Amino acid sequence: MISSSDDEIAAIMKKKMNELQKRAEITAKLKKITEPIPLNDSNFDLEKNKFPLMLVDFWATWCGPCKIISPIIEQLAKEYSGKIVFAKINVDENHQLSNRFGIQSIPTMIVFKYGEVVDRIIGALSKVQIENKLKIYLEG
Repeated sequence: MISSSDDEIAAIMKKKMNELQKRAEITAKLKKITEPIPLNDSNFDLEKNKFPLMLVDFWATWCGPCKIISPIIEQLAKEYSGKIVFAKINVDENHQLSNRFGIQSIPTMIVFKYGEVVDRIIGALSKVQIENKLKIYLEG
Protein backbone atom coordinates (compact mmCIF):
# COMPACT_ATOMS: atom_id res chain seq x y z
CA MET A 1 0.00 0.00 0.00
CA ILE A 2 1.33 3.45 -1.00
CA SER A 3 1.09 6.12 1.68
CA SER A 4 0.59 9.83 1.16
CA SER A 5 4.21 10.40 2.20
CA ASP A 6 5.31 8.12 -0.65
CA ASP A 7 3.23 10.23 -3.04
CA GLU A 8 4.84 13.39 -1.66
CA ILE A 9 8.32 11.93 -2.08
CA ALA A 10 7.50 10.89 -5.64
CA ALA A 11 6.20 14.39 -6.41
CA ILE A 12 9.34 15.99 -4.96
CA MET A 13 11.56 13.63 -6.95
CA LYS A 14 9.64 14.40 -10.15
CA LYS A 15 9.97 18.15 -9.52
CA LYS A 16 13.73 17.83 -8.89
CA MET A 17 14.21 15.75 -12.03
CA ASN A 18 12.37 18.38 -14.09
CA GLU A 19 14.59 21.11 -12.61
CA LEU A 20 17.73 19.11 -13.41
CA GLN A 21 16.55 18.53 -16.96
CA LYS A 22 15.87 22.26 -17.45
CA ARG A 23 19.34 23.12 -16.11
CA ALA A 24 20.91 20.59 -18.47
CA GLU A 25 19.04 22.11 -21.42
CA ILE A 26 20.14 25.63 -20.48
CA THR A 27 23.75 24.48 -20.06
CA ALA A 28 23.65 22.79 -23.47
CA LYS A 29 22.39 26.04 -25.05
CA LEU A 30 25.02 28.10 -23.24
CA LYS A 31 27.85 25.86 -24.43
CA LYS A 32 26.90 26.66 -28.01
CA ILE A 33 27.38 30.40 -27.41
CA THR A 34 31.11 30.98 -27.83
CA GLU A 35 31.14 34.60 -28.94
CA PRO A 36 29.40 37.79 -27.84
CA ILE A 37 25.86 38.04 -29.12
CA PRO A 38 24.68 41.36 -30.60
CA LEU A 39 21.80 42.96 -28.72
CA ASN A 40 19.68 45.96 -29.65
CA ASP A 41 16.74 48.02 -28.47
CA SER A 42 14.24 45.50 -29.83
CA ASN A 43 15.68 42.16 -28.68
CA PHE A 44 17.36 43.10 -25.39
CA ASP A 45 14.60 42.29 -22.88
CA LEU A 46 13.88 38.90 -24.39
CA GLU A 47 17.54 37.90 -24.56
CA LYS A 48 18.63 39.10 -21.11
CA ASN A 49 15.96 36.95 -19.47
CA LYS A 50 17.04 33.77 -21.28
CA PHE A 51 20.32 33.29 -19.46
CA PRO A 52 21.26 32.87 -15.81
CA LEU A 53 24.36 35.07 -16.12
CA MET A 54 25.14 37.64 -18.82
CA LEU A 55 27.72 40.40 -19.23
CA VAL A 56 26.62 43.13 -21.63
CA ASP A 57 29.31 45.37 -23.13
CA PHE A 58 28.08 48.84 -24.11
CA TRP A 59 30.50 50.13 -26.76
CA ALA A 60 30.96 52.29 -29.87
CA THR A 61 33.11 51.95 -33.01
CA TRP A 62 34.95 55.23 -32.34
CA CYS A 63 35.86 54.35 -28.73
CA GLY A 64 39.54 53.51 -28.18
CA PRO A 65 39.10 51.77 -24.80
CA CYS A 66 36.22 49.76 -26.32
CA LYS A 67 38.64 48.45 -28.94
CA ILE A 68 40.95 47.31 -26.13
CA ILE A 69 38.10 45.50 -24.33
CA SER A 70 36.61 43.85 -27.43
CA PRO A 71 39.17 41.03 -27.85
CA ILE A 72 39.06 40.39 -24.10
CA ILE A 73 35.27 40.00 -24.23
CA GLU A 74 35.60 37.66 -27.21
CA GLN A 75 38.19 35.56 -25.38
CA LEU A 76 36.07 35.40 -22.21
CA ALA A 77 33.04 34.36 -24.26
CA LYS A 78 34.97 31.32 -25.48
CA GLU A 79 36.51 30.47 -22.12
CA TYR A 80 33.28 30.83 -20.12
CA SER A 81 31.00 29.21 -22.69
CA GLY A 82 28.37 27.24 -20.80
CA LYS A 83 28.64 29.48 -17.74
CA ILE A 84 28.30 33.11 -18.84
CA VAL A 85 26.80 34.65 -21.97
CA PHE A 86 28.53 37.76 -23.30
CA ALA A 87 26.70 40.35 -25.36
CA LYS A 88 27.44 43.67 -27.03
CA ILE A 89 25.32 46.77 -27.52
CA ASN A 90 26.44 49.57 -29.83
CA VAL A 91 25.43 52.75 -27.99
CA ASP A 92 25.28 54.81 -31.19
CA GLU A 93 22.69 52.47 -32.67
CA ASN A 94 20.68 51.77 -29.50
CA HIS A 95 19.84 55.03 -27.77
CA GLN A 96 16.91 53.62 -25.79
CA LEU A 97 19.08 51.09 -23.95
CA SER A 98 21.88 53.60 -23.42
CA ASN A 99 19.40 55.99 -21.80
CA ARG A 100 17.62 53.26 -19.86
CA PHE A 101 20.85 52.16 -18.18
CA GLY A 102 22.30 55.65 -17.84
CA ILE A 103 25.36 54.93 -19.95
CA GLN A 104 27.51 58.05 -19.71
CA SER A 105 30.95 56.61 -20.47
CA ILE A 106 32.09 53.63 -22.45
CA PRO A 107 33.05 50.94 -22.26
CA THR A 108 30.47 50.12 -19.61
CA MET A 109 29.77 46.48 -18.88
CA ILE A 110 26.65 45.50 -16.97
CA VAL A 111 26.32 42.07 -15.37
CA PHE A 112 22.84 40.52 -15.27
CA LYS A 113 21.91 37.55 -13.14
CA TYR A 114 18.53 36.05 -14.04
CA GLY A 115 17.69 39.27 -15.90
CA GLU A 116 18.49 41.61 -12.99
CA VAL A 117 21.40 44.05 -12.87
CA VAL A 118 23.93 42.89 -10.25
CA ASP A 119 27.06 44.81 -11.21
CA ARG A 120 28.43 47.57 -13.43
CA ILE A 121 32.01 47.71 -14.69
CA ILE A 122 33.19 50.98 -16.20
CA GLY A 123 36.38 51.45 -18.18
CA ALA A 124 38.99 49.33 -19.90
CA LEU A 125 39.77 46.76 -17.24
CA SER A 126 42.15 43.85 -17.73
CA LYS A 127 40.93 40.34 -18.40
CA VAL A 128 41.87 39.30 -14.85
CA GLN A 129 39.94 42.22 -13.33
CA ILE A 130 36.81 41.35 -15.34
CA GLU A 131 37.15 37.66 -14.47
CA ASN A 132 37.47 38.47 -10.77
CA LYS A 133 34.23 40.45 -10.91
CA LEU A 134 32.41 37.65 -12.74
CA LYS A 135 33.66 34.81 -10.51
CA ILE A 136 31.64 36.28 -7.63
CA TYR A 137 28.43 35.63 -9.59
CA LEU A 138 29.45 32.16 -10.74
CA GLU A 139 29.91 31.05 -7.14
CA GLY A 140 26.69 32.55 -5.82
